[in-house]
Amino acid sequence: MVNVAKLVNMQTDAALSESVRACDIINIDGMGVVWGARFLGHHVPERVAGVDLFDRLLAMAAESGFPVYLLGGTQDIVERTATVVASRHPSLEIAGYHHGFFWDDEQSVVRKISESGARLLFVAITSPKKEIFINQWKDILNVDFVMGVGGTFDVTAGKVRRAPSWMQRCGLEWLYRVLQEPRRMWRRYLVTNLAFAKMLVKTRFSR
Repeated sequence: MVNVAKLVNMQTDAALSESVRACDIINIDGMGVVWGARFLGHHVPERVAGVDLFDRLLAMAAESGFPVYLLGGTQDIVERTATVVASRHPSLEIAGYHHGFFWDDEQSVVRKISESGARLLFVAITSPKKEIFINQWKDILNVDFVMGVGGTFDVTAGKVRRAPSWMQRCGLEWLYRVLQEPRRMWRRYLVTNLAFAKMLVKTRFSR
């Protein structure tokens, strides 16, 4: 999943850029990227919200009998996420879950995932740690599918509310997030959005 902040940070973070480019599928989760692509003449019909895709993949996993593993968030958040998704999808097999603060013992967590029997792994850790972790360990995680889901666990667990549907349709979900967490989010959106706008203008007029 890429959004404006990630694309901007990829310009200066070589490890992040390499990890994103190594993905088999890259979805756009951010209207800013959709609008930017259209500004440059690319046809992008819509964004793919990570929260929505996460829930649809869980439904598919439940129907197909694919065990899943949840990785990220605090211990409380990942436990609540596991409880919520189990109630939404009663036939879903949760092979395991683990919080996202494990950097002093990364290999142990990778081993737990590898031995869990999970077919799908969802990683809810902040960038760039999430992308680098997936790229570094992808060959030994022993799963068929890995998806970075960012703040999806916070939404699923009820810590963060999603924007109303009309704001999502208008591309204003970022504004709703700023209103919920102004101290943490305003600088991220201001700095990265301005940098992204400069990137777009430079690219458009250098052609």
